[in-house]
Amino acid sequence: MEIKLLAARFYDYSSFIRGYSPETIKRYRQVINLYAKWVGVTHIEEVSEENIRKLFFYGRTERGWKPNTYICFHKSLTVFFRWCVSEGYMQKNPIDTIEIPKLEKRLPASLTKQDALKLLEVVYNYPYDYKFLRYRNHALFSVFIFAGLRKKEALNLRFADVDLEHMSIFVRQGKGSKDRIVPISHTLAETLRRYVEERRRLNKTCPQFFVSLNHNVGFTDDGLKHLMVRLRKASKINFTVHKLRHTFATLMMEGGCDIYSLSRMMGHSDIKTTTIYLSATAEHLRSQITKHPLNDLTESHEGGFGIPARRGYESGWEPESARKLQSPSRIPA
Repeated sequence: MEIKLLAARFYDYSSFIRGYSPETIKRYRQVINLYAKWVGVTHIEEVSEENIRKLFFYGRTERGWKPNTYICFHKSLTVFFRWCVSEGYMQKNPIDTIEIPKLEKRLPASLTKQDALKLLEVVYNYPYDYKFLRYRNHALFSVFIFAGLRKKEALNLRFADVDLEHMSIFVRQGKGSKDRIVPISHTLAETLRRYVEERRRLNKTCPQFFVSLNHNVGFTDDGLKHLMVRLRKASKINFTVHKLRHTFATLMMEGGCDIYSLSRMMGHSDIKTTTIYLSATAEHLRSQITKHPLNDLTESHEGGFGIPARRGYESGWEPESARKLQSPSRIPA
C-alpha cells in the first residue's frame, strides 16, 4: 500500500483520536515525507531496517543532525510504524533495533539580568512610527521575560485570559494540551495595562490579546519574526523567544523561587525538566554553598585551614603544636 495514503490515515488518527496538536502532526508529516523522498520508497512494503539506517546515517554525516534532531526523527518514525503494525500493514516495527545517540546535557542558554533589562529598554525606546507598536511590543516581550510564556502561548493569548485585577494570566491549552495559571508581577501588570489602554483607544476588538496594527486580527508568527530581526540588530543581543523563557526561569531561581512553584509556572509535566535551572545560575548555587558548616574557618599560615589563633587562644584552647613548643625539651643526659 502507498505510504502517502497510510500517512494521511495516520495523521487523521493522531489528530482526531489521539488529540495531538497541529504542530505535532506537522512534524510527523515532515519526517515521513523526508524519509520517503530521500530513501525513494513509495509503498509500505519497501520499508526496511537497512534503508532507515541509511537515512539516519545520512542525517548525522551529511546534514549534521544533532542528537536532539536524530531522536526527534526516531520518535516520529517509531510512532508511525507502530501504528502501521497495529493496523496490520506491517509485521514488525523496523526501527525498534536502531539505536539512538546519547543526548547532550547542556545548560539552557539565557540572558543575564543586565542584557534582559537592556533588551526591554531597546524594545520600548525603538523608533516606532506609532505609539501603539511601542506599547504592544514592550508588553509582548515583558510577557516573555516576566512570565516565561512560550511563543505560541503568547500569540494565542486571548484578551479575556489576562486578568489585571487579580494579577494572573490564564494559559489556555499550552504545550501538552494543558491549562495553567501564571501569576504576574506589578511591573508586568502596569506594562500590560498601558498596552490595554492604547488598544482600547484604537478600538481593537480582536479576541487575541496581542493584535496587529493595521488590521483587527491577532499578531502573527511572521510579524514576530520580523520584529525580532530588527530588535536583534538594534540591541546587538542574540536572543530567541525560547531563550527569553530560559531567562525568566534562571532569574526566578536567582531570586529564590522554589523549584516546585517554578515548575508550575513553566507548565512542565515533570519537575525533573525544571531541575536543569538549578545548575544554570551561579547565583543560586553561590547562595547554597554558603551553608557549608566549615565556611567560618580561615586559612592558617601553614597553608591549611583552622580556627584563627587569636580567637582560639582567647577561649583557652591551644593547638597541640603550640603546647609542644612551650613544654621543656627533654635532652638526654
